[in-house]
Amino acid sequence: MTINEAMRTYRLPNTTTPEDLESRWSKVLTFGDKILLAGFFYPHYFAATYEFTSGDHSCEGEIRLKAASDPIFEDDGHAISWAIAN
Repeated sequence: MTINEAMRTYRLPNTTTPEDLESRWSKVLTFGDKILLAGFFYPHYFAATYEFTSGDHSCEGEIRLKAASDPIFEDDGHAISWAIAN
C-alpha cells in the first residue's frame, strides 16, 4: 500500500511523534530506530512502520511513515510480525 493510501484509509499521520501515536493507537512499539504500529480497522488488523527523522529518539522525536501493510491480518500479533519484517 502506498503512503498516501495508508494515510487516507487508516487515517495515519505522515509525520508525527511516538507520543502522539501512543495516544491514538493501543499497539505501538519502539524497535531500534523504528516505531511499529498494529491498528484495528474493522474487521481486521493492519500494520505500519515509522522511522525517526533525526537523532532524537525520545517520545517527542519526529517520526515519518515508511510502510503500511497491504495485507490485512487476523490479529495484532501477525500485524506486528509484518511490521518487524518490513
